[in-house]
Amino acid sequence: MSVQILIVDDHEAIREGLTQMLEGSNISVAATSSGGDEALSEIESLSLDAVLLDVRLSRMDGLSMLEKILVAKSQLPVIMLSAYDNPTYIARAAAIGAADYLLKSDSREVIIDSIKCAVAGTGLPTESKLGRIEAMMQRNEASGDLPPELPLTPREVQVMRHIGLGLSNKEIAKSLSISVETVKEHVQNILRKAGANDRTDAAVRAVRLGLVD
Repeated sequence: MSVQILIVDDHEAIREGLTQMLEGSNISVAATSSGGDEALSEIESLSLDAVLLDVRLSRMDGLSMLEKILVAKSQLPVIMLSAYDNPTYIARAAAIGAADYLLKSDSREVIIDSIKCAVAGTGLPTESKLGRIEAMMQRNEASGDLPPELPLTPREVQVMRHIGLGLSNKEIAKSLSISVETVKEHVQNILRKAGANDRTDAAVRAVRLGLVD
């Protein structure tokens, strides 16, 4: 039985190229869409096993669409697709709940393997970019590994790393399974302890400290 997927990308050439690439595999393209409400309607009406979703769409931001899809179909694997190997995009996708993150330049084998793993629920492929970033986001750091002038708790270190990756309070809360209010408290503590002027300043410091790699 073939795997049924929807491809959402606002470039027709990409949609056609991916469809041709998947020919001869057990993955069938049930439909393609350029995005927006049309794509959301397809997801509601079709029996799908997975969605390939472009990160940057003209009619609706791909990460915003990811949130909408997972509200409607929480168990449907959504694999983000992008031309950009951008840690912030990948981290935001991981926090929201993407099944994986692929580059448009990835090989046929990598794309097929990612779809199969997502549908089977067997975890991320070994070389997954999302898996690498996700592991970094969840990593626990001992407070003693930081400079003595930055007395953060292990949880504050995690939050500061997320800030360095460019995540919002809502995305940090989802990633770390804590409330938005708790995130806000951690952010205020981080700004105070680090002597940072704002989130941007804290993000720069997180990168300089090597919390984001």
